[in-house]
Amino acid sequence: QVQLVESGGGLVQAGGSLRLSCAASGSIFSINAMGWYRQAPGTQRELVARIISGGITNYADSVKGRFTIFRNNTKNTMFLQMNSLKPEDTAVYYCNANVRSTMGYAFYNYWGQGTQVTVSS
Repeated sequence: QVQLVESGGGLVQAGGSLRLSCAASGSIFSINAMGWYRQAPGTQRELVARIISGGITNYADSVKGRFTIFRNNTKNTMFLQMNSLKPEDTAVYYCNANVRSTMGYAFYNYWGQGTQVTVSS
């Protein structure tokens, strides 16, 4: 089994910063891509940022220049540094990882439980 646990969400004023963390644990052999997604009430879950094991990143246009994704492959952790936050960034943020477990050869997608980010105006 593989578990993803997010932390770091909270309430912040517009223009402020937060750092989200995601820790992967369990029967992990390797992790390919990791990413952050978010979902606001009444909307579909959307990609915020993604990073593959080689360090290549991509971002949603709405967060480019404000958010930075990075990871520690040794510790199976991933982070999202969010600066210049806007009220429209308010959402539940989910960690996602494409993981090969020690039990086989296939990669599967796993999700964390989500962490709430609220940006007040």
